[in-house]
Amino acid sequence: MASKTPPGTTPPDITPQWFDVLIIGAGISGIGAAIRLREQGIDNFAVLEKADSLGGTWRDNTYPGCACDVPSALYSYSFAQKPDWSRFFAGQAEILDYVQDTARRHDVARFIRFGEPLEEAVWDEDGNCWVVRTSQHTYRARAVMACTGYLHEPIIPDLPGLQAFPGTVFHSSQWDHTHDLRGKRVAVIGTGASAIQFVPAIQPQVSELNIYQRTPQWILPKPDTALDGVAAGLLRLPGVRQMLRGMLYSGFETFGIGFRKPALLRQVERLARAHIRLAIKDPVLREKVTPDYTLGCKRMLLSNDYYPALTQPNVAVFASGVREIRGNVVVADDGSEREVDTIILGTGFHVTDQPIAHRVRGVSGDTLAATWAGSPQAYRGTTIHGFPNLFLVLGPNLAIGHNSAFIVIESQIRYAMSALRAMRDKDIARLEVHETAQRDYNVRVQKALQGTVWNTGGCSSYYIDANGLNSTGFPWSTLTMQRLLAEFDTVNYHTVAATQEVHADVATV
Repeated sequence: MASKTPPGTTPPDITPQWFDVLIIGAGISGIGAAIRLREQGIDNFAVLEKADSLGGTWRDNTYPGCACDVPSALYSYSFAQKPDWSRFFAGQAEILDYVQDTARRHDVARFIRFGEPLEEAVWDEDGNCWVVRTSQHTYRARAVMACTGYLHEPIIPDLPGLQAFPGTVFHSSQWDHTHDLRGKRVAVIGTGASAIQFVPAIQPQVSELNIYQRTPQWILPKPDTALDGVAAGLLRLPGVRQMLRGMLYSGFETFGIGFRKPALLRQVERLARAHIRLAIKDPVLREKVTPDYTLGCKRMLLSNDYYPALTQPNVAVFASGVREIRGNVVVADDGSEREVDTIILGTGFHVTDQPIAHRVRGVSGDTLAATWAGSPQAYRGTTIHGFPNLFLVLGPNLAIGHNSAFIVIESQIRYAMSALRAMRDKDIARLEVHETAQRDYNVRVQKALQGTVWNTGGCSSYYIDANGLNSTGFPWSTLTMQRLLAEFDTVNYHTVAATQEVHADVATV
């Protein structure tokens, strides 16, 4: 992509600055995109990061017990595999260190502009570029890669009385490490992926732990172990490391067939039920934590210590949501009341209603949120009609639930890099996916999703959006995903060159 300052804009050394590419977010996706841009010889780019350090979700989530539920060997960039993970499933601190070290070794940290949250990105039709405004500056860019992910904007429930609670309140992703939990009466609202990790970590410290669970989760045993001795030595060998990565990938892909054919998950469900029976002897508690929907409908979780923590004498599990907070009393939907000193929100994140969608305006002037109207949609999860030269990483209908997010991220980055090469090599100023291509692709996606466990499993989950549509899950294997995103398909795009318009016919999606 040529570095050209369009007519009427200021030079790169004066705000507003001109870039070939602006990356929004310095998490795993943004760092990976920056590395690939440098490999393509594109150095006229910047990464805009709202925080004062990189790392994304692994920077933000520092709650006790925070760890990954994908094996370490698979939870890494394919081009920067770590030879010395300390555990089979790495913890938050080690993953954050890995991401920071990868950025350092590939010399991309100097491209990051910290403390610059995106306030607005507006498409300039006359200049064929994006005008991006942060709290500090205004920039222009030929292309934008939105690498903001969907596990960083916490959901704060609108509970009556929560704002007036006299004690301490915080979300799990904004953990208050200055607050001493020892001897405290604690309420945990929500029992998702974060809660099943921090509950066992804080249970020994608190005097009372009251857990409010609207819907129980399917939890499988976590085959975790320290990687030391002979195992550590073997994994330092590139061939062994690559073989393990390949075996894990193939195993998870085989398991992923069950998401598309839910009947196959019944055998796994038996394992999950046995996991409950072995850990919990109390029939009342056992009934509370046993789901009534098909395993896989919600995100499957891994833990060896969550169920044992629930059986401890200082723990009470309420199979109920919370109605209100009255002073320092938590009032559950079932009418029960408990006095507490601390409330920890394990209420998850905005997934189908990503806040960035309210800050990006396309050709029509409408925001991405208004265009989606509650049901996010993109072409191959990456580009959107009406939003030229914009690439979403971890976009709509690309969540897989059975394998590493790095596979999705790298596949999308590869597609975006291919598009950027086409823009550079063919002197393309503007590319926009055809509306028909996007529509036809998403018709196929929704048809394929009909038989998946997310649509038929009988649960309420973040896979289903406000309109009742599955705008999150990917209905095929990651092999299919990688094929779809292997190479930019110019024929499905309307492109405008610097000198003339080029109208492409729509190809078969």
